[in-house]
Amino acid sequence: MAVPKHKVSKSKGRKRRTHQKTEAPNITECPECGEARLPHHACLECGTYKGRDVLQQDED
Repeated sequence: MAVPKHKVSKSKGRKRRTHQKTEAPNITECPECGEARLPHHACLECGTYKGRDVLQQDED
């Protein structure tokens, strides 16, 4: 079993972890209504996906 012989300094550990960060999700514009949406997901505003109505919208 590997056991470290010396303490890893704060800067060395932080340098190693610089690539472990989260990324913001890609946001695309809905071609039907222009609202922001996630790619490969149905638009929550107009209920369309790939030009077809897939979500039932409540009429107020």
